[in-house]
Amino acid sequence: MNSRNTRPKIQHSRPDQRRSSGAEERNSEGPSPSTAPVLGPMTVMGQSCLLHDRRGSVKILHRDENMDPLMSMEVDTRVSVSPLTQRRDSTLTTPIQRALRSFSIPLERLHVMKGHMMQDMCKGLSRQTHAQAKVRMLPTYICATPNGTEKGNFLVVELCQNQIRTLLVTLYGDGNMSPHMMYKIFDMPEGIMQGEGEALFDFIAQCVSQFLAETISPDAAQSEERQSLPLGFVFPFSCRQTQLDKAELLSWSKGFSCSGVVGKDVVQLLQAAINKQELCHVDVVALMNDTVGTMMTCSTEGRPCEIAMVADKGSNCCFMAEAYLVETTDETSGRMCVNTEWGCFGDDGTLNDVFTPYDESVDEESNNPGEKRFEKMVGSLYLGEIIRHTLIALSAEKAIFTGTDVSVLKEKGVFTMQHVLDIVNNEEGMTVVKRVLEVLGLQPSERDCGRVQQICRAVVGRAATLHATGLSAILSYMCQTREMEMLTVNVGLEGELCTGYFRFEEILQNVSKLLAPECIPTFLASRDGSGRGAAMVTAVALRLAAQRREVDEVLAPLRLSHADLQKVQALMREEMERGLCKETNASASVRMLPTYVSHTPDGTEQGDFLALDLGGTNFRVLVVRVTEEGISMASEIYVIPVAIMQGTGNELFDHIIDCIMDFQTKQNLVTERLPLGFTFSFPCQQVGLDKALLLTWTKGFSASGCVGQDVVQLLRDAAQRKQHLGMKVVALVNDTVGTMMACGYDDPKCEIGLIVGTGTNACYMEEMKNVGTVEGDQGRMCINMEWGAFGDNGCLDHIFTHFDRVVDETTINPGKQRFEKLISGMYLGEIVRQILLVMTEKQLLFQGKPSPKLQTKDIFQTKFLSTIELNGLALRQIRAILSELELDASFEDSVLMREVCQAVSLRAAQLCAAGLAAVVEKMRENRGLEQLSVTVGVDGTLYKLHPCFSQNLQKTLKDLAPNCNVSFLLSEDGSGKGAALVAAVASRNANAMQ
Repeated sequence: MNSRNTRPKIQHSRPDQRRSSGAEERNSEGPSPSTAPVLGPMTVMGQSCLLHDRRGSVKILHRDENMDPLMSMEVDTRVSVSPLTQRRDSTLTTPIQRALRSFSIPLERLHVMKGHMMQDMCKGLSRQTHAQAKVRMLPTYICATPNGTEKGNFLVVELCQNQIRTLLVTLYGDGNMSPHMMYKIFDMPEGIMQGEGEALFDFIAQCVSQFLAETISPDAAQSEERQSLPLGFVFPFSCRQTQLDKAELLSWSKGFSCSGVVGKDVVQLLQAAINKQELCHVDVVALMNDTVGTMMTCSTEGRPCEIAMVADKGSNCCFMAEAYLVETTDETSGRMCVNTEWGCFGDDGTLNDVFTPYDESVDEESNNPGEKRFEKMVGSLYLGEIIRHTLIALSAEKAIFTGTDVSVLKEKGVFTMQHVLDIVNNEEGMTVVKRVLEVLGLQPSERDCGRVQQICRAVVGRAATLHATGLSAILSYMCQTREMEMLTVNVGLEGELCTGYFRFEEILQNVSKLLAPECIPTFLASRDGSGRGAAMVTAVALRLAAQRREVDEVLAPLRLSHADLQKVQALMREEMERGLCKETNASASVRMLPTYVSHTPDGTEQGDFLALDLGGTNFRVLVVRVTEEGISMASEIYVIPVAIMQGTGNELFDHIIDCIMDFQTKQNLVTERLPLGFTFSFPCQQVGLDKALLLTWTKGFSASGCVGQDVVQLLRDAAQRKQHLGMKVVALVNDTVGTMMACGYDDPKCEIGLIVGTGTNACYMEEMKNVGTVEGDQGRMCINMEWGAFGDNGCLDHIFTHFDRVVDETTINPGKQRFEKLISGMYLGEIVRQILLVMTEKQLLFQGKPSPKLQTKDIFQTKFLSTIELNGLALRQIRAILSELELDASFEDSVLMREVCQAVSLRAAQLCAAGLAAVVEKMRENRGLEQLSVTVGVDGTLYKLHPCFSQNLQKTLKDLAPNCNVSFLLSEDGSGKGAALVAAVASRNANAMQ
């Protein structure tokens, strides 16, 4: 199933009004020069901003240059935005002012940046543009968050900046609220980060071995060795992941540059190193980065976390995307966690105008100049360096540290992130700031301390603002692709910047409210780092793997191989031959009834014809006008009351004649005697074109005195009783033959009719010499196969599943129409329901909780299957459909229910194709052709409305009958127009004979 052509269009729009929470003004310490610039309250604002006071009046706030430029206020976004060049214009006279301005990004520019981020996300997800995308949007193959039922022991290895963290996590299936954790941290030997890759992985394996030896008792160890101990590997570097346990390293970062690893499968490298330690019971089952681990850590029962952001030495974000949008994988159902790798955002130059000279200096000194530019503006590994270069530049302009030695600032890495956090978090004077600077060997004045604090807050505040901008892009993308008016979502936070900067979450909240007002994020702090999350990923992977095995076991009987379908095709052919043979017809499950329709339309038919379509509680009367220009129709629907359906035959046919008379009166056709084609959709033994004996009533009809009688004569007798002479019944057809005839008018090659709707049937043009039940061997005759009963003799028992048998037993005709019960829309929903009941019993659905509504027969209509399988249908929409049925389904439940529907509908299409393959191959052999070209006229709601049925049928037919070129033509009105055309062809032949 290909659903890739339904990509959403990402829209970038701004609401007319945005609101952010207010905060009181605060004064900063330090002198206030008379040349104080007009500074906005937070870095997003640019030169000045309009503020609402409590009374709603507008005022311009002038701020001291020492005042914190990141304060949160109630902001009106109707801001006049000056170009960035103007922000850095020399009219801002002091170096301090210019430096602060360089770190201040206007709100309008943030909107543009958010739009660029969303565009880059789409590029990264697209198969066509993924290779060129800077925001890589790497699939993680994690398709579910924890549901709280996970339990067992899980080993975790986390590769940190200069440490290896090992954990043993025990989950109890209690909602993951109280996992038991033991861990140990190992410091990495000096030089290993730049050494050989094999040495790094050997060291990790040694840590695992030592940790297990210290944590697990000998008795427990022996028990563990008899069982596999699953391991989750947190590897915080860019990888191309092709499975949950297979990932090739794309590039090192964060100071790592081990040789022989880039381009290799890091899971395989770790597993090989573990095997060297003779830890054969330890299996690496999942790899993730720290961002994914954070998302899982923050997910608990009833509170799934669908976004995680790590603001640490590096920066990254992941989120649960609709799987069909992740074109770099073959997954189309449900959701998948995507690792954005947004650190490279801006490497194509889109951030050039906000990249300051200080950022340029840091970039040039890094190991990878020109790469990961967004990360270098926001990662804590770089913020101290940005500040250091800013202070060097300001001291060179004699704006700070005048007359003192600043040579210490020339030492790379001297200004650490801890120094920065100590300074920005200080709210009580300059004492702490001064102490930090003096520890570095600087001799700051009080004024220097105030300005350094301003610079630090501007740089850290910009980092928080840029994180919020990236997050806003993800929030809006999720909201739009899920087609929601308002998105409420949990966001997991982890990292030095999140935990260390006291205003980080506040800035995230305020800026995301401005940039993505349609979204309501709730921020959750990661409690146990990414280690616990890695255990969750591993546990979920094992739960899903176990579930997958059980699901496959349940659905296996419905999954038919090519050989299975070839066998069905051969059996259908065998039953067709039995039905055509006079001696075996009575015992054949495929009746192969002659219709006495010997010709299809040739285009010369003309005139007015009546059609009567009787197949259910409603019936239609039509007048069809056939001219050289084409066909025109008028019709009316009439109702048959239940009392008449179940009364006498005379009452039923008298009612039908009354309706025909009413219709002819309304159409001014009372004076004309028109040929009538009668579509009668009940099993009949046809002994002539206008003579057919009713074999049995179906569809709720039980009118007495009809079974075994000629239904055409019953209609004629009623017309005589009513003294109605305005019609002449010339042909009786069923809806399948009518479909073939209706399509035959448009395509002369149409010699097969197929119905796949509430029921199913097929007809085709057979050589008369093969029809043993009718005299004569010249020409052809349309054969009504009545293939719905195929298998009633037991020949299909081998493909009947437990679910099919249960459905069959609860029908009004157990043991009959068995092929139809595998294919038609009337029964597919019931098959689905029976499967879901079994899956619930096996605790594969609804967490094993009984669903009373599932006990309701016929709860799933055909339209449900058609809707749930629509390409690209969001899981939220599936849940809404299920909710209408009073089924409380999780997203995982929704994915599984869609898979069940797909399995049932696919089998139906394949079986239908197998039957059709038998038909076209017989026609090809009958005519002695190497290649047959034929058209199938097709009707029925399942074929027409189901999003995959026709595609699956045609694909399977091509596989089973490769020597037949089969086209399909949808019938517009087989039972109405088709019946009239049968009458028209009959009249044409009668006139020709005269």
